[in-house]
Amino acid sequence: MNGLYLVAVGSVPEKALEWIEGAAAEWLPFPIRRLPPLSIPEAAYDTKRGQYQSVEIMKMLAESASRDAARVLGVTDVDLAIPMLSFLFGQAQLDGPVAVVSLCRLHQEFYGLPADENLLRERTVKEVLHELGHTFGLVHCSEPTCAMSLATHIELVDAKDEQYCVRCGMQLVRRCAALEGEV
Repeated sequence: MNGLYLVAVGSVPEKALEWIEGAAAEWLPFPIRRLPPLSIPEAAYDTKRGQYQSVEIMKMLAESASRDAARVLGVTDVDLAIPMLSFLFGQAQLDGPVAVVSLCRLHQEFYGLPADENLLRERTVKEVLHELGHTFGLVHCSEPTCAMSLATHIELVDAKDEQYCVRCGMQLVRRCAALEGEV
């Protein structure tokens, strides 16, 4: 049976993993299982930028995946980047099995503001839906409130809803059904 495998990469609050499990269960027809936490790979750290390269983390996630994994979602609290972008909220393989989401810039504290757990939960769910959507072949949506809309800064994350628009939601349902049919 295919499943969504959730794995903490480094130190991740238990509450965040629970939020992610709930959101994923609402949208995906697969069992959700946790893998044991993984350490952040040393090769991922970019000393010049003081950030972690998401591709290195995604490689590690791909290697740790169970053979029956429909998708593997890594969650971390470190600041992610790729060479061409100054930061990422997350990254996914388009129509592929691996994604990673960073909580780092979803925390209000990152912006010098007081902690807000409700806002952190909302942002986390939105970004998880976004990255998981990419793994099912969904591309960026022009509807600004859709979870699949592009967010290049935190205000755009906040403008999203914790759900897909009708078009993206239907596309996700079709992709999941096709994947279940392959089992």
